[in-house]
Order: sequence, then structure tokens, then C-alpha cells
Amino acid sequence: MKILFVADNYPPEVNAAATRVSERANYWVKWGHQVTVLTSCPNFPQGVVYPGYVNNWYRKEVIDGVTVIRVKTFISPNKGFVMRVIDFVSFFFSGILFGSFQSRPDVVIATSPQFFAAILGWFLSIRFMRPFIFELGDIWPASVVAVGAMRKSFVVKIIEKLELFLYRRAGAVMALTRAFRDNLVRRGIPAGKIAVVRNGVELSRYKPLERDIELTTKFQLKDKFVVGFVGTHGMAAALHNVLHAAEKLKDDDSIRILLVGDGSERLSLLEYKREKKLDNVIMQGMVPKSEVQRYWSLCDVALVHLRNVDVFSEVIPSKMFEAMAMGLPVIAAMPPGEAIEIIEKEGIGLGVAPEDPDALVAAMKSLAADKSRLASLSNASIAGAKLHSRRRQAELALQLIELVVAERGSRQANLISEAI
Repeated sequence: MKILFVADNYPPEVNAAATRVSERANYWVKWGHQVTVLTSCPNFPQGVVYPGYVNNWYRKEVIDGVTVIRVKTFISPNKGFVMRVIDFVSFFFSGILFGSFQSRPDVVIATSPQFFAAILGWFLSIRFMRPFIFELGDIWPASVVAVGAMRKSFVVKIIEKLELFLYRRAGAVMALTRAFRDNLVRRGIPAGKIAVVRNGVELSRYKPLERDIELTTKFQLKDKFVVGFVGTHGMAAALHNVLHAAEKLKDDDSIRILLVGDGSERLSLLEYKREKKLDNVIMQGMVPKSEVQRYWSLCDVALVHLRNVDVFSEVIPSKMFEAMAMGLPVIAAMPPGEAIEIIEKEGIGLGVAPEDPDALVAAMKSLAADKSRLASLSNASIAGAKLHSRRRQAELALQLIELVVAERGSRQANLISEAI
């Protein structure tokens, strides 16, 4: 089978979408399928082209057996709504130009939250007269409005109508969470065409490790209890709340907070850390995917952190699964929802009130003081990670793709949903 996948981000970028698309595609190639990914020049999140790349009109390369087509876009940092939209729209038009001349696939898949990538995927499916699958990674534009990057307006209403149009036109919608599926059903999308294929983790890459000696020495972490956040430092993460918690922990020299990553809020966070003299906070910029495990190894607990808005009750951050595979208990400071349900059901950590520094401090101190409980949560994380392997998610996604290509009708998504 020939699969054309439209995704704004792809390795060497290391955000959740790039990782999810590439790891699933790698399995599909191993299983004998041809996968082509249409994407942009790697630049996320700083808006700076990665070393070894040029923002050319067209570049073709092969990464782990996957054919990667990169097209020219307007590149801007991951901040400022207008600039980001120009970036997204430029990908749409470049994608039309060069995507239309690729060999005819059997199916076209596009992933959000880059909404214009989904529009591009639908357009190419029309161009090739092939079925279209919408992989729903985020409810957009609702999530953009939720973080304050865009206000409710006439433009938002138009985008929402286009969003619903794409869901209806898709042969199937592959949602990352059950909450996303429920959201679409409430808005009139037939449940029978929505499959839930959750995020996951590549178990061959993530596993429990002893603390990295070099990094432990570099950051002076010997005998410290380390709470780590690894991911994009964007508006959705609300990491200033974490620094407020760090202020309340300044007199406790046994606890350190490690923030690894980059994003639109990082400079503001660095400035606040310097202003408040938060020596108990370590801020490391973005690291290559191959290095992420070293930083996870420094942690006693993984932190999942999101703003206190209803839309984030529907998400399951991918970093949660990485942390589980590393054998780390999880503190999730986010609205109650599917992610908190997983944490409680599988017994892997604590859910705390979002954007509440006192609650976050209490959770950190509680786990730091109870080594027996920490060990129990760690064992549960290791066991739970096996339920969310990337291989299993790739299998489920491929079943859906094959059913859509075979034109099995409205039963296609129901069969996958029942298997999860």
C-alpha cells in the first residue's frame, strides 16, 4: 500500500507530532508499505532552519525507509498568531504545488493541530481521487482560543465551519483520545467514522536507566530529588506556575525542578528565573531526540503540566507515555480528563489541580518523602507503558487505513474503536 502523509513537522524536529508520525511510519515501512511524508524544512520551535538543511522549494530524502518531501515555507518562531498562520498557509500552497506531482497514493492522511495541513491533505485526496483520513491531534481552533493566542471572532467561526467540513469529508477521523471523539460526536460527526488510536511510546527507545553521571555532575544533582518537565515551553504548558512552585521550595534544598525544551515562553521563563534567583530550577534548551533519555534519567518524577482550561481536559500529553516507559511516576497538573483517568487507573502517579503552585508543591514533597510509594508508582509506570506501545498503535492505525482503502463503509472506524 502507498501512503501519503501530510505533516507540518517531521524529524529531526522532536515535537509530539513529528515523533508520532515518524515512529508509526517506520513500522509501516518495515511491514512492506510505501510511505511518503510531505512536510516542511525542519525549524520548530525556534523558527530557525536546522543545521544541514536549507529552506529550498523542494528537497527529497529518505529517513529510515520513509520518503520525505520537504517544501519551502515562510519560517517564523513558534510565537505570534499572525506569523504562525502565514507559516501554515505557505505550507498549504507549497504542498499543493509539489504534493500534486507525487506518485498516486492509495490513501492520503493529514495530521493536526496544524489545521492547514489537514486542508492540504483533503485537497490532495481530491487531486488523486483517493480516500482521506484526518488524524486529529488537537481540537483546532478551540485550543488556540483557549491559550489566548486568538479571540473568538467571525474568523474563528469560519475556521470552525471548515473544521467540521473536513471531519465530514474524511473517510475516517483518527482521534488521539476518546474525549476528542466525544467532542466531535457532540458536534454532529457520526461516531461510526471516528476511530480512537491513542498516542504511545517507542519501547525500544525508552526504558529505565541509571542517572547519567555526566549530567548529574554538570547540574549538581547528586542526592537531589528531581522533578522533570521535558517538552515544548509554549503557552499551553503554563510553566510560570511551575516557577511559582519553585519559589515556594527555595528553602528546601533537597528538591530540584528540571525544565528541558524550547518554545515561545522560554525566554520569559528564563527572565523570571533570574529575577527571582531560582537556583533550584535548571533550564536546559531543546536537545536531540537521541539525548532525551539522558535527561529523563535524571528525574525521580515526571511532570505533565497544562493550563487550566476545559479544552485541555481532552488531551493526553505524549510525554506521559515516555515517562512511563522510563519508569517514572507522573505528577499531572492539568484539568481532570482522560489523562488523569489513565494515571489513576494504572496507578502511575498523582493528579493535582492545574495552575495551583501550592498543590504542585504538596505533590512534590509528598513523593520526595515516601520512597516506598515512589518505587510502587515506578513499577506501575513500567507495566503501564507496555499497554501504550508505538508498535501497537501503528498496528491499529494501519488496520483503520486498510479498512478505509478497502471502502468498508461506516463499519470501518467502529471495528477499530471496539479493538481499543
